[in-house]
Amino acid sequence: MLIGRRAELAALTGALDRAAAGTAATVLVGGDAGVGKTHLVGALARVVRDRGGAVLVGQCAELGESMPYLPLADALWRAARDPRQGEAVRAVLASRPVLERLLPDGDDRSGGTSELGQQQLFGATLGLLGELGRAGPVLLVLEDLHWADRSTRRLLTFLSRVLQHERVCLVGTYRTDDLHRRHPLRPVVAELLRLPDVSAVDLRPFAPDETAAFLSALSAGQAPPPDVVERVHARSEGNPFYAAELYAAARTGEELPARLADLLLARVERLGDDAQRVVRVAAVAGRRVGDELVRRVSGLGEAEVGAALREIVSHRLLVPDGADGYRFRHALLREAVYADLLPGERTRLHAAFAALLADDSGSAAELAYHSLAAHDLPVAFAASVRAGREAERVGAPAEALEHYDRALSLWDAVPGPETAAGTDRVRLALAAVRAYGRSGEARRAVSRLRRLLETADPADRRLGVLLRESLAHYLSDLDMGAESADTAREAVDMLPADPPTPERAAALAAYVRALLLKMDDHPRYRGHDDDLPTLAEEAIAAARATGAAGVEAGALVSLGLYREEREARLQTPDLFARARDLAVRAGDHQVALRAAFHHARARFDRGDLTGAAEATEEAVRFTLGSGLGRSYYGVILRCLRFLIHYTAGEWTHAARLAAGFGIRVTRPAEALLSAYALFLEVAQGGDSVTERMRWIEPLWGEDELLAYLSRGLAAEQALWDGDPAAALDHVTAVLDVLRPADTAAIRIAATGLWAHAALGSRSAADELLSRARTAASTTFDGRPRAWLGLEGRAWLARAEAEHARAHGANDPELWRRTVTAFEYGTPGGGFVYEVARSRWRLAEALAERGSRDEAAAEWRAAVAAAERLGARPLRKALADLGTRARLASASPAAASGPFATLTPREREVLRLVAEGYNNRRIAEALFISPKTASVHVSNILGKLGVTSRTQAAALAHREGLPTS
Repeated sequence: MLIGRRAELAALTGALDRAAAGTAATVLVGGDAGVGKTHLVGALARVVRDRGGAVLVGQCAELGESMPYLPLADALWRAARDPRQGEAVRAVLASRPVLERLLPDGDDRSGGTSELGQQQLFGATLGLLGELGRAGPVLLVLEDLHWADRSTRRLLTFLSRVLQHERVCLVGTYRTDDLHRRHPLRPVVAELLRLPDVSAVDLRPFAPDETAAFLSALSAGQAPPPDVVERVHARSEGNPFYAAELYAAARTGEELPARLADLLLARVERLGDDAQRVVRVAAVAGRRVGDELVRRVSGLGEAEVGAALREIVSHRLLVPDGADGYRFRHALLREAVYADLLPGERTRLHAAFAALLADDSGSAAELAYHSLAAHDLPVAFAASVRAGREAERVGAPAEALEHYDRALSLWDAVPGPETAAGTDRVRLALAAVRAYGRSGEARRAVSRLRRLLETADPADRRLGVLLRESLAHYLSDLDMGAESADTAREAVDMLPADPPTPERAAALAAYVRALLLKMDDHPRYRGHDDDLPTLAEEAIAAARATGAAGVEAGALVSLGLYREEREARLQTPDLFARARDLAVRAGDHQVALRAAFHHARARFDRGDLTGAAEATEEAVRFTLGSGLGRSYYGVILRCLRFLIHYTAGEWTHAARLAAGFGIRVTRPAEALLSAYALFLEVAQGGDSVTERMRWIEPLWGEDELLAYLSRGLAAEQALWDGDPAAALDHVTAVLDVLRPADTAAIRIAATGLWAHAALGSRSAADELLSRARTAASTTFDGRPRAWLGLEGRAWLARAEAEHARAHGANDPELWRRTVTAFEYGTPGGGFVYEVARSRWRLAEALAERGSRDEAAAEWRAAVAAAERLGARPLRKALADLGTRARLASASPAAASGPFATLTPREREVLRLVAEGYNNRRIAEALFISPKTASVHVSNILGKLGVTSRTQAAALAHREGLPTS
């Protein structure tokens, strides 16, 4: 399986296609050692063999000039003996005595190196390739050109220049990491790439999801554990060979495989003594080293260090990094050099770095690292604590966690740790917990807090409250409402209400948030919603009295969420905005993000898509700037940003956002992002739906929102595929985990009713409509719901219309209400795709009632939207409806003016021309052939009296686009 190389293989097969058509092509494939050049060329060779062509593959070797034309000789020798070659190919090779001198059995190995002999050989090679090309395309591969001798480089240049109409594709591969500044192949590559028939393919390392797929393929399709994939990708940096070696070693516990270490160290051993010493110093420094530090620690003179660095950089082992430093080109190279150091040498170098960093007030993180390696534990401890706090300040929670954990591991090994750290052990551990939360690792935060509660001093009540309040917070993030409420209630009861304290205020705010998770189905908390506003006001008053502005903001958000469902006129977006600003001023970024999310979400629920988009963009920028991109609200804000653009019909923008939502996911947070991409892919009939679902499915049981989104969209996919029974399986599974009053049930029920309408099952349809009505009208505490967002109202209207359809009464009025509901009060706006889907059903219902002209108008509007969005399943359904109901031939009233002579189909084509579609895209949108699209365009130009598509488009915009 060729993973992650489709574009590169397409470039090579494109060159092969040109060669097969009679235009010779040369492609130079570059990439680091192990990145997959041979694998890629092997895939191309299989394509050539499948087409019946000739394949000649030869390899260079690290033998200097002692074996001229080695890859050509290798290619000819292999091809002549390859049973996969046709008899004709082997016969042609055997008939060329001039080239036999290059074969192992030849009697003259030097004739090709003289000028005359070289000309003779070049000409004979050209003739041989031309003759082979008469029977089919020829692929000549010269591998490892970084080791090519002078004669082979000249042959490469000659063939690239003179091959023209021969059916030959010449491919050369080389290692970019071996091409130092003075390498003889470098000017050859630069010269060849200026030729018109020569192109380049640069192989990049794998992305994280490609590494995951690669490792899965190595394991016969069994996905490796997420932490293994993450570690292998980080260490290999996406290099396939390195990844395979590290993955194999991971199974045996080997840190750095000997074969891989030897390969990496071989490059270092080519350097001079001074350069090797500098590389060892750099390896101790870390991935990056400052110029001044490496000079001082190496012990060499300035001139010697300068010469050594030039040699190292020219061999591409270190690369300049910024104005005053260098970094290893690959982290594994640094790891191999570091592991090869003697223990005493390693300790002395670390101590030298630590002394310089301490004297120069250097980075706390670097000082901690070098001090620990030099066994100076007190300095390492203090520096680790300082490094953790610095990492928190700059929004790097993963790094902060690493530093705090190191300090905690040293706590018992250093004198006076509380004095050195400026805090006690438990509160330092709480800082580590906070870093877990900021990194999106809520489960680990919960696990650690539980252990801290077991060991904390029970007499320290304030600390006990702090630990329980933090635990309740992360339990809420994990939707573990009952345990969160129990824990928060326990914290509230540990301190008296008077005098007010920030700890008790925080505990009250956590308790209120837990109650919002709707405990109506939990015996202990059933009916406790009555207590929530009182508790929230108490938390707000205590927070204000003690200056805990972040706590006050959090309680305000909870109170706003409570009142939102009960007070229809409440301006919740403004309330959430105030809470956000208050939390930002207090420096409480977690609460600020929660408030920012609900501020944007509330605007979205009210149909203010522009305002919601602006609010979400601002919140996402704040999230990334605060290092909270992987936190719960960091992830959910990215989801909301995508959803807003998807809803507004801005699918090009939405697709750009979804491109960052990985497919091969292994964690719930990643899977949630991936699930949102399904909105677009299902609606557009994307090819990646099946693969994305395959990766998400194992995580359905870990996150309710994930299951709701992905299984709901899986149901829609099944309906487009004509499988309503499979759709109902997904619908039932989702409704089984949603609480009756959860408004998410409305959309799922509407989707299920679509399936029941297809199956004609009336009684089951009645149950689903009842479920949708309950969710729309009732709060979790059983009271009437005062507020339901515009989208929720629209889905309820859809459910009512689908229910009638299931009962055989496809009511146009119900579908007209659905269209209006999804427009959000703005005709032509609102939820663009769902408006189009509702118009499809409205057109169908009108056609069934005999209102053909009205049906045609709704049908054309739906077609226009589906084409603009690229919603292929909907467009296909509309095409089917148009054919069955003969709607495409209905004459629109608006066909007048310069467009009166156009047929309905020509008006459809003109609309797409005006939107910039070429003939191929027109053909795809209208389900016709490109040739037919071309004929329509020619007819349009003639009828409109214009000479170009641009003029036709300008006329259409100026006169008003036709409506059919």
